[in-house]
Amino acid sequence: MRTTRTVSARPVPARPVSARSVLITALALTTAGSLLLTPHTAVADPQPPGHPSGRPPVHREAALDREAARTPASAAQRALGTAEAPSAAIADDSRGYPRRQVLTPDPENPADKSIKLGLTPYHAIAPKLNALQALGDRVSVEVAGRSAGGHRLYLVTVTAPETARQARTQARMRELIENAPALAAKSPEVRRSYKAPVFLNNNIHGNEWEGTDASLKLIERLATATDARTRDLLAHSRLYFNITANPDGRIAGTRANAGGFDMNRDFATASQPETRAMRQIMVDKQPAVLLDLHGYVNGTLIEPTTPPHGENYEYDLFLKNTYANALRMEAAVNGLGYTPAKDGVEPAQIPFRDQEEGWDDWPPIFTPQYAAFHGTVAAHTVEIPMQVNNNAYNTLPQAELRRRSAINVDVAGAALRATLDFVRERRTSLVADQIEVFRRGAAGAAQVPVSEETVPGVPGIGPEDVYTTTFPRAYVIPAGTGAQRSAPAAARLVDHLLANDVRVTRADRSFRLGGRTYAKGSYVVDMRQPKRGLANVLLADGRDISDKVSAMYDISGWSLGRLWGAAVETLPRMPYGAALRPVRAASPVAYVAPRGDLRLRLDDPNEVAALNSLLRQGIEVRRAADGSAIVPGSARRQALAAARAYDVAFHATKLTGTVPLHRTRVAAAVTAGELFALREMNFEVTPVSTDVLNAGFDWSSVDVLFVSAGLEYDDLTAPARTALDAFLDGHGLVGRGATGAALNTATGLLAAKPVEGNGDANGVVRVVNSGSTLMSGAPGHGFVYAPVWFTDLGPGVRVEQAYAAGNPLVSGHWRASADGSGGPADAAGQASVVSGTGAVLFGTEPLFRDHPKGEFAQVGRALFSMAQASGTT
Repeated sequence: MRTTRTVSARPVPARPVSARSVLITALALTTAGSLLLTPHTAVADPQPPGHPSGRPPVHREAALDREAARTPASAAQRALGTAEAPSAAIADDSRGYPRRQVLTPDPENPADKSIKLGLTPYHAIAPKLNALQALGDRVSVEVAGRSAGGHRLYLVTVTAPETARQARTQARMRELIENAPALAAKSPEVRRSYKAPVFLNNNIHGNEWEGTDASLKLIERLATATDARTRDLLAHSRLYFNITANPDGRIAGTRANAGGFDMNRDFATASQPETRAMRQIMVDKQPAVLLDLHGYVNGTLIEPTTPPHGENYEYDLFLKNTYANALRMEAAVNGLGYTPAKDGVEPAQIPFRDQEEGWDDWPPIFTPQYAAFHGTVAAHTVEIPMQVNNNAYNTLPQAELRRRSAINVDVAGAALRATLDFVRERRTSLVADQIEVFRRGAAGAAQVPVSEETVPGVPGIGPEDVYTTTFPRAYVIPAGTGAQRSAPAAARLVDHLLANDVRVTRADRSFRLGGRTYAKGSYVVDMRQPKRGLANVLLADGRDISDKVSAMYDISGWSLGRLWGAAVETLPRMPYGAALRPVRAASPVAYVAPRGDLRLRLDDPNEVAALNSLLRQGIEVRRAADGSAIVPGSARRQALAAARAYDVAFHATKLTGTVPLHRTRVAAAVTAGELFALREMNFEVTPVSTDVLNAGFDWSSVDVLFVSAGLEYDDLTAPARTALDAFLDGHGLVGRGATGAALNTATGLLAAKPVEGNGDANGVVRVVNSGSTLMSGAPGHGFVYAPVWFTDLGPGVRVEQAYAAGNPLVSGHWRASADGSGGPADAAGQASVVSGTGAVLFGTEPLFRDHPKGEFAQVGRALFSMAQASGTT
């Protein structure tokens, strides 16, 4: 489930309120989820018989972003590898349905946390799916990938049988809908024969179990039902069930996967294999409707959401369909007959109708919000009601837990069945609205602001719901001499766009536009394309929405154009005279000069990873004054291997470098995202925490300490403090945020006073970098999440980076705290990164959730610098 704060409902037309709707108790939250788009005018019926007039506050849970991670390196290796993608078979349109395969059972695991709840343990899923396939010719099972922990991800398709020829016809119509939407809108064949794709996603948070069990029960019924409604549904739709999106967490009873990631925050970054598998399903299947089952909010929370709404959606189309289906699910859930008095189950709620703010669909990091950009026009997070995870799992009697889980399975099943009825009845209009999403993108048509006139049947639409944007004509990612330093970043960004099904071209010759010349090889993203919303939400700066709502559910700024290290510019029109060729992959960056010593820039995580690979081999590398690495020509063979492995360039140089660089082993008390980013940069990392140090830690095994979470000096035992102090007496510290700064203060390394900004603030900020070894080549933007800055700097403390003057926030949400302090005005001009002999302190979030790739090298350089400053080898 999500975790946030909500406030009272928006005004809606008066209608009777049932007794059940009046008794609203505190909401229990733990998930995430959310909202999307809609086109042709249509009424969102039926009207609900009653609604709760207000809801108590909903609060953020203790975020994974604040916990020290102990993630095994194997999970990072799987996520960073490419072996987890048998999804090519999922996209194979040459085969008909059913697509049967016999799944090898997993070993029985009596420690699976779902067993206590009376639910299906992961090891029982494969045998269950084998049995379901044997029931008839409607059920197919495929493996969509593997989790970070190595578990299979099962995609089940339920539909009426199709020959290979019929499957190819469906694929042809699906491609027509995306690639030629104007023609698809007029096609009688599409209207008559296209099967509406529906994506039913379960268990993305591992300790929110019951969606899996509800889906298995529904699949069993659909496999054998002979009634006319079921036959009609399966003849005109394909139902795709992601049985468990997070098998690692299902087994372990954790929100996160084995890599420590909340996948329902990962869609903009796609760092995890499970996220990439879901992304590929959306790209390949192009769902018109999506349901993402979560827990636990009592009463059942059914999106659409509160404002602010994502400005890149075709929100009129999304709201029409999403609200209409929400009413269907609400009626189905309430119709189960559970009551507060008898069962402890509150009536269902719809945030768009029943709350003013606190459950928004602004960022594209949640499953339903991300799906909207692939043409999904009805998408929901559904939070089932009865809490069985976290403290409840550990304290409630097993009988009570199983009672609650049975209710949750029932509620999830009701939401699923209501959604399928909605699809069966509205297939034609849902497909038409998906076509309209793609048509607007391809034609460059204007968005349609929501209102009671453009989306009739949705009560209470007001100015607070209107979010639109102006799309640029195109984006360019420049190539050439001025862009050499960002070449690995540009390649990464282009490949990421392509993986998201955004269309990218490359200029065969240079072109001039807007008074600037762009070199041959520059990438151009034409914004007249079906998925323009996705291209823009990834590349655009975003917006400062601090004045729109009091607080946000999660991040509010994420711009890859500003944070991933590549140069990204807008174009007022498409270039003429330059042949633009579609690309399927970015051009390789790998290069090694044939003669002389070699220079490797350290501006990109790939470059840091390449350097670490050379250092592990014992190559003698020196650091130049600008922070780059000088590799002797005698190591050209090793440099060539590193260039190919990490797609980086080693250019010829006459620089000799001054400071020897050595293999750097890191002790890290950091979040899961930071730990993953360190491993992405190929550092040798040993996770530590207060408990690890108190148990006794061998400090001789590491060269530098990085702290951002989970290590409190005051909580250390006397022996642990003594050992830590002794290490820091001869070694360096890299600290991030309030926790890192507190350790610095406790150990007296740097004279710098940390000032904490508003803890709810986050977003993209403008920064001013020094020209030092640490910050040479660093981008002019950073990311903050509970920002920190430093004042009262003592002798020898250097300002490496500062927040820009004026309002440093580019996009996101950053207000002053209730007492007027901690806002962007207080941070403006203040030091965001400081350094000295024994420490480097970051007030920004350069590794946040493995996302701001352009900032990673700042941490890499800081670690090398502190390891060298300490004299370690």
